[in-house]
Amino acid sequence: MSKILIVDDHPIFTMGMSELVNQETDFTVCAVAEDIAGAREALRTYLPDMAIIDITLARDNGLDLVKEIASGSRPIPVLVLSMHDEAVWAERALRAGAKGYIMKKEASESVITALRDIARGKIHVSGNMMSLLLGKLHMNSASSQGAPTEEILTDRELEVFRQIGAGLSTREIASRMNLGVKTIGTYRDRIKQKLCIKTAAELTRRAVLWTEKSSSGNINPTDVG
Repeated sequence: MSKILIVDDHPIFTMGMSELVNQETDFTVCAVAEDIAGAREALRTYLPDMAIIDITLARDNGLDLVKEIASGSRPIPVLVLSMHDEAVWAERALRAGAKGYIMKKEASESVITALRDIARGKIHVSGNMMSLLLGKLHMNSASSQGAPTEEILTDRELEVFRQIGAGLSTREIASRMNLGVKTIGTYRDRIKQKLCIKTAAELTRRAVLWTEKSSSGNINPTDVG
C-alpha cells in the first residue's frame, strides 16, 4: 500500500481528499501538512511514497516544495492540485519536478487515476493540457515574436503577479510570501521590465485581467469526498 502525504492549507478540502484516497485499497494518507515546514517534518517522519501538493499555500508556494522534493535525497512522485488554470501552471509544475497536475474542480474524478499513473512512472495531465504541450513543441520560436507574455516570468515573479491581480498590496504580498517589502518591490520592477510595462497602474490592470482570465474560480469542498 502506497503512503500519501497531502500538503494543503484548506482543512475541509484536505479532509475530503483524505477520505477519497483512503477508500482505495492501494493507497492510504499517512500525513497532512499545511505548509512547507510541516511537509518537511512529515517527509522525515512518515516516509511517504507519494505527495499531493497544492500550489498556493497560506505562506508558501507549493512549487518550491515540489522542487525541494525532486532534488532531495529521497525524491518521490508528486501530484500537484490547484485551483489555478492548468494552461498557466501545469507546465511550470512539471518543470519543477511534479509527475502530474490536476485542477481541484476535477479532483474527485481524477485524483485516484492520477495517483496510479504517477505511481507507475507516467506523467498525468488532462487531454487538453497534453495537446497544448505537444503544440508548444512545434512553436519553439513563437515566444520570441510579438509582445512579451506572462510565460516569460519566473515562478516567483508569476506568483507576485498573481497576487497583484488579486488586489494585494506590496506589504501584504511580502507577508504572505515571507519576503521583505523591498524584495517584492524588486520583483515588481522585474515584471514591469519583462512585460514592457511602464507604470504601476498599468501593471495592476494587466495583473487583474490575467488573474481573472487564468483563475478557475472558487472551489466547493463538497466536490471532494
